[in-house]
Amino acid sequence: MAKEVKLLKTWSSPFGLRVVWALKLKDVEYDSIDEDLSNKSPLLLQSNPVHKKVPVLLHNGKSISESMVILEYVDETWKQKYPLLPEDPYERARARFWAKFGDDKGLSSIWNVFIKQGKEQEEAIGEASENMKFLEEELKGKKFFGGEKIGLLDLALGWLANLVPVLEEIIGVKIIDKQKFPLLSAWMQEFAEAPIIKETWPPHDKLLTKFRAMREPYLAAAQPK
Repeated sequence: MAKEVKLLKTWSSPFGLRVVWALKLKDVEYDSIDEDLSNKSPLLLQSNPVHKKVPVLLHNGKSISESMVILEYVDETWKQKYPLLPEDPYERARARFWAKFGDDKGLSSIWNVFIKQGKEQEEAIGEASENMKFLEEELKGKKFFGGEKIGLLDLALGWLANLVPVLEEIIGVKIIDKQKFPLLSAWMQEFAEAPIIKETWPPHDKLLTKFRAMREPYLAAAQPK
């Protein structure tokens, strides 16, 4: 009997994309349900009553929330195809550490570059660069963070290849420079061009429109009263 898998997400969420990539790499058939977060469906509210956020994976009627938790669930449930985490316990722990680092420090520091201006933006660029240096170092001698093929950490950091070029285009500031971060820049291109990844990117123009609108309130709040 086929396993029933559904994924609740939004069209633009980088966190939902992580799960899409994992399911595609594992060749798991699933139904994709795009949510309108301004009018959340009863299914989403029932499936994730704690945070009421996407993504949520529904597997045989059971719900799993939080993208990184979902990635590990997918990896453990469909072990037979395309393991996402290394076998070695130490390497598994490192992948989890850097995935958390990307969410906790990397994403927030780059977002600060996007929403700030002037001196505050310069300070944010400095912090983001420090965080990107750690990821640059982690790529030494490797094609992907997972080695020679895409792994869990690549999926966790995939937002870099997706969102950073959009944010850079909007603010006219280079956050990840090829000269400063050659390995990270090469990885972003390699990851973005991988067939399974490339076919899932949200439309670039729609992302530009969405993130321009998201930035406006921050700019307005920074204006002198």
